[in-house]
Amino acid sequence: MKKIVITGATGFVGYHVAKKCVEKKIGEIFCLCRNTGQKRFLQKLPLKLVEGDLKSKSSLEKVLDGCEILFHVAADYRLWARNGNEIIEANVQGTENILEVAEKVGVKKIVYTSSVAAVGRPENVLREDWQKLDEINRKAWEKKVSGNETMDPTEHQLIGPYKKSKYLAELVARKFAQKGAPIVIVNPSTPIGSHDIKPTPTGKLILDFLNRQMPAYLETGLNLVDVQDVAEGHLLASEKGKIGERYILGNKNLMLKEIFQILEEITGIPAPKLRIPYWIAYSAGFLTTTFAQITGVPPKVPLDGVKMAREIMFYNPSKAVQELGMAQNDIKKSLEESVKFFKDYGYVK
Repeated sequence: MKKIVITGATGFVGYHVAKKCVEKKIGEIFCLCRNTGQKRFLQKLPLKLVEGDLKSKSSLEKVLDGCEILFHVAADYRLWARNGNEIIEANVQGTENILEVAEKVGVKKIVYTSSVAAVGRPENVLREDWQKLDEINRKAWEKKVSGNETMDPTEHQLIGPYKKSKYLAELVARKFAQKGAPIVIVNPSTPIGSHDIKPTPTGKLILDFLNRQMPAYLETGLNLVDVQDVAEGHLLASEKGKIGERYILGNKNLMLKEIFQILEEITGIPAPKLRIPYWIAYSAGFLTTTFAQITGVPPKVPLDGVKMAREIMFYNPSKAVQELGMAQNDIKKSLEESVKFFKDYGYVK
C-alpha cells in the first residue's frame, strides 16, 4: 500500500485533502501534526497522526521515509502577526526543509500547495461599474482583470507577509522542480465550505455576517471555490499534473456585494447596503493594527486586509478544469455548507 504524507491536515484545506485521500483509498495516510494542532476532526478519520515539525529535518526524515506521495499543504495563513517575519520564516523555511528531505529520501510525487497570492494579475485595469455590465460584457471584464498561471505578482501586489511568504515559498518549490524534483504546484483561490475550524479570513467574513457584525462593506472581488473541489484538485494534480507546472484551483469570480447577496438568500439575514470608502477603511485598519502592535491582540481590521481588499482578486481556473478535470461545484451550495458548519458547531452567537 502506498504511503501518503500530508502536512497541514489540521487546517482547513489540509483536512479536506486528508479526508479525500481516505475516501479515495489511495494509500495509507500519515498526517504530520504539531502537538499544538487542532486534531478534533482528524481523529475521526482512519489515518495516522504523526507528531513532527517543519523546522526539524530529523523529524521530517522519519515521517517521509518510504513516502510515495507528499501533499505539502501546511502554511501559516494570517493577515497579521506582531512579527511578520514569523509568517515568512514558517512558510518559506518550512517548505525548503521538507522539500530537501523529500529529495533526500526519494519521495516519488510532491504536490505543493501554494496560493493565488503567488499568482499575478493585470495591472492598471480600470474598476468598471460591474453592476451595469450585462452577462457578455461581465465575462469580458472578468477576463481582462483575472490572473492566470503565466503571471507572477508585481511588488505592488505582494501585500503583507503572508502573500510575500507564499510567493517566496513557491519560488523554492520551482527551484527544486527545475533541478528534477517531481513537484506539481497548486494555487487554491479562496476556499469555502465546512470544517473551517480556525476560521480562515474568508470564513471569518462569513461568520461576521452570520453574527450580524457586518453593517457595511469595502468592495472587493474574490474567486470562490468549494474546499472539496480544492481537495479533489490536489489528488488530480498528483495523478495528472505536469512536473514543474502550476494550476489555479478556483471557480467563480464574485464581488463581495454579490457574496453577501447569496448569503442573504441562504440565511434571510439582510446583506449590508452601506459601502465604506477606502480611506475610511484604511484609517480604521491603520488604527486597529497600530493598537494590535502594542497589545499583541489581533486587530479586528488588519491593515493588510484592507490593502488587499482594494484589489479585484479574480483568477482564471480553466487550466485545472481542462488539464486535470477539476470539478466546479455550485458556489451557493458551498456557502450553504459553510453556514451549516458554523451554526452546527456553535460559532454563531
